Amino acid sequence: MKLISTVTVVAGLFMFTLLSGFKPFYDGKPWAVPDNFKNMKSAVASNAESISAGKALWALHCSSCHGKTGLGDGSKAAQLKTQPPDFTTSEVQGQTDGSLFYKTSEGRDDMPSFKKKIADQDDIWNLVVYIRTLKK
Repeated sequence: MKLISTVTVVAGLFMFTLLSGFKPFYDGKPWAVPDNFKNMKSAVASNAESISAGKALWALHCSSCHGKTGLGDGSKAAQLKTQPPDFTTSEVQGQTDGSLFYKTSEGRDDMPSFKKKIADQDDIWNLVVYIRTLKK
């Protein structure tokens, strides 16, 4: 009897997620970052100026999907196929600066490439510096 109840609950939760439009935070595909990017160090120092510049770029280009504080709760997040990640997590914060730079520059799927919109690489580095401030 207990097994049937457990199976019923699990099946119910599964159906709820399908019918409610639940979007996974991670689509299961690893985001491969070339080694030369993984090992890159930031080209800009973390200071008040770079954080301020990164914050301004975040507000302009990132917050609509990733949210004002990086929680993945931006106004456009609901329109995406996958939920934007929570940038305050150790999973995101544990990535190298070069990995964050690469993902911002190149994009994939719902995440657009910003290498043309933000043509100055130092500005993408400023975003990386700002992303480092998004901690719980």
